[in-house]
Amino acid sequence: MGTGGTPWRGPVLGLALLAGALTVGATGCGGSGAQSGTTGVPEATRTAPGTRSSPPATEPEDLCARLVAHWSRKVLDEDTYGDYQSMGLSDGQYEILMDVVDAARAEQRREGSRAAGELIDRTARERCEERYRNGNPTGGPWS
Repeated sequence: MGTGGTPWRGPVLGLALLAGALTVGATGCGGSGAQSGTTGVPEATRTAPGTRSSPPATEPEDLCARLVAHWSRKVLDEDTYGDYQSMGLSDGQYEILMDVVDAARAEQRREGSRAAGELIDRTARERCEERYRNGNPTGGPWS
């Protein structure tokens, strides 16, 4: 009849689960890959001494010029239209874009698409360098 015996399965199962949880917690999730003997960091994620783990940040005037040139071409080709927020531009960058597109349309009528593309690159670069000449937008951070 089985009465009077000590139930052992519950405590043993509980201890086994606890030991398993502690083992997983100690090794971490996704701990695949060889471990470094000195740091415990997976070797695939370590960087060599003196190297950067990520590329340097893009300068504000470079980012501005790239964004304005990209969207100027899209607007000029009439592929898209959107407000400045949907393009990821500030109000001041959008003003630059509209000026660049107006000048590029006139240049395209006079000299063709290639000349308009060159004007876009040149004017976007000049206007964005002027806007960020001190490292910050010249009209304030929100303009």
